[in-house]
Amino acid sequence: MLWPLTGLGTFPNWVLAILTVLDTVIRIAALGIVPGNRRPTTAMAWLLAIFLIPLVGLPLFLMFGSFRLSGRRFRQQAEVNQEVVEATQSLTEPRSEREAPVWVHSAAELNRTLGAFPMLDGNTVQLLPGYTESIKAMTEAVRGAREYVNVEFYIMAKDEVTGELFEALQEAAGRGVAVRLLFDHIGTLRVAGYRKFLRWLGASGIQWHRMLPIMPFRGQWRRVDLRNHRKILVVDGHVAFTGSQNLIEPGYLRPSSRRSGREWVELMARLEGPIVTALNVVFATDWYTETDELLKQELFTPATVTETGPMTCQVVPSGPGFQAENNLRLFNTLIYAAVERLSICSPYFVPDDSLLYAITTAAQRGVDVELFVSEQGDQFLVHHAQRSYYQALLQAGVRIYLYPKPMVLHAKFFTVDNTAAVLGSSNMDMRSFSLNLEVSLMMLGDDIVPKLLAVADTYRKVSRELTLDEWVQRPRAERYVDNVCRLTATLQ
Repeated sequence: MLWPLTGLGTFPNWVLAILTVLDTVIRIAALGIVPGNRRPTTAMAWLLAIFLIPLVGLPLFLMFGSFRLSGRRFRQQAEVNQEVVEATQSLTEPRSEREAPVWVHSAAELNRTLGAFPMLDGNTVQLLPGYTESIKAMTEAVRGAREYVNVEFYIMAKDEVTGELFEALQEAAGRGVAVRLLFDHIGTLRVAGYRKFLRWLGASGIQWHRMLPIMPFRGQWRRVDLRNHRKILVVDGHVAFTGSQNLIEPGYLRPSSRRSGREWVELMARLEGPIVTALNVVFATDWYTETDELLKQELFTPATVTETGPMTCQVVPSGPGFQAENNLRLFNTLIYAAVERLSICSPYFVPDDSLLYAITTAAQRGVDVELFVSEQGDQFLVHHAQRSYYQALLQAGVRIYLYPKPMVLHAKFFTVDNTAAVLGSSNMDMRSFSLNLEVSLMMLGDDIVPKLLAVADTYRKVSRELTLDEWVQRPRAERYVDNVCRLTATLQ
């Protein structure tokens, strides 16, 4: 039976009959309900949990089985998408896209169909690989704000590294600048000093809200592991920042990080040009879903923004607010298009079958594929699940570089040949594809791939290359742990 009755005494026959019928009904119902709109691997994992450990598996499925947002959030996302499409429908095809290979047109059309944003010419992209360098650049931009500053990050904390930036935000609000701030509720709640940070925000003059709040007594409830993982800062519609970094010191205020010397290694980008408007619209969408206030004045036509540079960019929002997994579909499209070289950096690499096949197939058809990951991850289950994929990658010919512990290589980007690059908040794992709200930036131009490869070169210089011979000789106990954690990959 599904429900173990041992130790509960003797039940009348009619009770046992009812429980037997209930057991059968639950099994049959689970077989027909659980696989709906889920990957077969995800459905099988849930079914195994329900059938093997029902007292745990069924409640967990009821709590975590659905990763979709509320109907209201879906409608608001669709409303903003329609605004974007109408505002940009008269734009001509970017010149860089016209000059690019055919597969770039396909990727751009995919992004436009799924995420609404067009490709935009005339942008400047400056990479900021230094942790304090990016905080300093954002602080400088905020100090020059005249109209508004929109800030959206997964994790925030006012500490010895970010304090200057938060003081700049407070000063901007004090001089009449509209400063709006969003942070993920659960992501930031877990950080030391959260209550103190809230008290500071309350007295700062900054307009702030939690993203995806879990506050049942206020009627705010959803699957508790959904996250808004985006990182965006926009100043006056002219300057924007996005990438992998959170607004917190590089050790995440963790005592264990201080003891071990662990820090997160990040990559941000400073942007100017029409693409800033697209990132601002992503912020405005999330502000709308959390406050019901639509920032109409900021949803203006990108054509009104001055072009500043040679880069062509396209914003790709993704997450459970969309019907499709926008980031995963883009990643697969670009990886299958590669003919020369793929350079991939992802802190949490737990691919679904489609992405694993795309990467290994690229290596097997002669593409030079390299993957940068941390030697030691900061999340036990994810790190060991990630390790379970190394053998298939190495056997296919992918070169894996392990960034030395105790550091966490948290940058998220990849390059395709010498043509295109993607940078943003999205990891290459199933959580980022299904559960997290992410924002990615696809970029074209002669400069961006060499610049990102130069960053990858700095990682390679300090990393150690993992070989297949070394990997297959690792202890059996490690293999066992990796394989067990892999079973949880579709549920993480």
